[in-house]
Amino acid sequence: MRANLKRHCVMGNDYYVTNEHLVSANGHSSASDEVFGYAEITRQYHDRYRLPVMHSETNVKEGPRGDEAVKWLWKEWSNVLRMRNSGVPMIGFTWYSLTYQVDWDTALREENGTVNPLGLYDLDRNIRAVGQSYRKLIHDWCQVLPAQSVCLQLLIREPQDFDEPFAERVRKSMKWICERTPSEPLMSS
Repeated sequence: MRANLKRHCVMGNDYYVTNEHLVSANGHSSASDEVFGYAEITRQYHDRYRLPVMHSETNVKEGPRGDEAVKWLWKEWSNVLRMRNSGVPMIGFTWYSLTYQVDWDTALREENGTVNPLGLYDLDRNIRAVGQSYRKLIHDWCQVLPAQSVCLQLLIREPQDFDEPFAERVRKSMKWICERTPSEPLMSS
């Protein structure tokens, strides 16, 4: 007897400015920033594998203007909403990582102690501009998304079971979380 586990699977895909590359006639490859973007690439993957999707990783440096990470966050979130609104079951979105990373620039292959400022918080636990925007995103969308979709959580139950006690407990816990998510950033000490 074969177990049908596909309904328990999620396709996680990461997206960074280095994901897409241009390949020249001589075979040289270089990062191209965005050519197609997250939404188009994700649509193609979803069409192929027919699985719920999670935007499992993204980030970008703040850059010289200081707003590049915030703009990237909102652009990627807009791509997630675009996918969701076109019928792709989107179940999650993650900014990676919570704090700055160390030696991520060498993929942890070298121990240099280089701090890579990519997290929502710095290493002293101070929230960054992108962290404040992520908090605002959660606050602004917390009430809307659970009310419009059972696909925000991995379907342990089939959609027809949505009114069962388990699903009701999940909805109540989401409401509790939403009510306690501040819209403004907490002051860090």
